[in-house]
Amino acid sequence: MPYIPPETVSKAREMDLLTYLRNYEPEELVHFGGSTYCTREHDSLKISNGKWCWFSRGIGGTSALDYLIKVKDVPFLEAVERITGQAAIQPPVFASRTKQEKPKVLLLPKASQNSDRVIDYLAGRGIDQELISFCVQSGRLYESEPYHNAIFIGLDKDGKARYANLRGIGSDFIGDANGSDKRYSFGIPAAVQSDTLHLFESAIDLLSFGTLLKMEGIDWRRDNLLSLAGVYKPRNRVEDSTLPAALKQYLSDNPHIQRVFLRMDNDPAGRLAAHTIQTLLAKQYGLASTTRFPPRGKDYNDYLCIRRGLAITKRKERRKER
Repeated sequence: MPYIPPETVSKAREMDLLTYLRNYEPEELVHFGGSTYCTREHDSLKISNGKWCWFSRGIGGTSALDYLIKVKDVPFLEAVERITGQAAIQPPVFASRTKQEKPKVLLLPKASQNSDRVIDYLAGRGIDQELISFCVQSGRLYESEPYHNAIFIGLDKDGKARYANLRGIGSDFIGDANGSDKRYSFGIPAAVQSDTLHLFESAIDLLSFGTLLKMEGIDWRRDNLLSLAGVYKPRNRVEDSTLPAALKQYLSDNPHIQRVFLRMDNDPAGRLAAHTIQTLLAKQYGLASTTRFPPRGKDYNDYLCIRRGLAITKRKERRKER
């Protein structure tokens, strides 16, 4: 069986897709706008900010190796040999990265004519119709076309879309749209100014918590709700860690926040994240925070489904670190 040394594989993975196409397949590269490109063969495959995403198929990556394997169906060993072989003959000129990054251009997937499938999907996970309707009407949620992913939108303080999380409703796909700014994740502000913030890993956990409040007869918009769109992974030492980008930005935009409830998943990653965030909030901001794991289940959607007597959704999500 052919063997390729690990260091050769690592070298092949270093080459990003934009560099690869510019050097070895320039005829395939099409400038889309700003710092964004697509390929001549697939106009829904966008390349931006060192990453690429094939929106029509719901797959993406960072390296040219990922592209050759996932898009061109080139076998792994052949893909490695193709990259390293071409680099040996013609050393690549890597795409330059300016020190001052230009503002990111958020590339939102095409919207479907309606959001019926996404609405049904969220309702099947126990989310209250009022919350779903609010998100759709306020531009925080829609259904994409042609693969009907749920698109959760993060808005900045001026109401501009700055972040988009893509979630498959019939698959385990989950990812961010190209140009997403992680400082602006999916969230719902309080209807009237509140000094309390509830923090969640995902948009669905946030909506589940809001639904649970409504079930108890509590105004689900009395406090601020913010998700991180994924698991937060701190460094080995708390003192070397930084707060999630979305939380830092939210506190900067909302200096009136005095209390934070950490409603992470009740698993090892969630417990570590909660402990780290709680420590950093007290040390860096002097803010009081409290950890509140769901009474039952791994996360708040699990607990909501238990309360409603629904089957708990099991997904093998490709969770991204924040």
